[in-house]
Amino acid sequence: MERGSFAARHDFDALPLSPEVDVRCAQFSEIAVLSDMARRLVPGVRIGTADLAKYYAFDPESMLTFSRKGRLLGGMAFLFLNDRGHDALLLDEICLTAPETEYLASARDDVAAIYIWAIAATGRGIAGLGKAAAHLRQVRFRGADCYAQPSTVAGREIMRATGFEPVPSFQPDLWCYERPWHRQPMRMPGVMIQTRSFADARH
Repeated sequence: MERGSFAARHDFDALPLSPEVDVRCAQFSEIAVLSDMARRLVPGVRIGTADLAKYYAFDPESMLTFSRKGRLLGGMAFLFLNDRGHDALLLDEICLTAPETEYLASARDDVAAIYIWAIAATGRGIAGLGKAAAHLRQVRFRGADCYAQPSTVAGREIMRATGFEPVPSFQPDLWCYERPWHRQPMRMPGVMIQTRSFADARH
């Protein structure tokens, strides 16, 4: 019982929905604050407000805010990749600091993969991850596995604790979270979930 409860509690798609933290799609007026927060809290992030606003305009659902009692605690940004973007991610052919929009899924496209671009949160803000995961269970996103590159020790711990695992790719230190409904009842040793993408990329 304890082992089962622990596994469920730590699976990204089974994280609890904290009643203390409100999670919603960001508003345009919050972009500057989110950009500043990302630069302060996430190593290597240098994207400016104008560039972040461009991606927000392309897909407003790709940025979430975490707040408590009206106070902004952080946010989370995603790249919703199309099939070309998915392959480019695995082959290290996408610039993740300034991704080309040709690799991003439009509102009319299926989302092939979700790249967690940044998680920037202070204090209790991290409890918003459960509602962020719920956001990614919408029909538009359900078919896509999640990827991330942790840039801090804390980020790596979050990846491990929520079911992400390192995956073989040309992209350095890439981690993947396979959605529960994609998992096979039994995995064959040595078979990785990205076999299709690599096979396609070779042709």
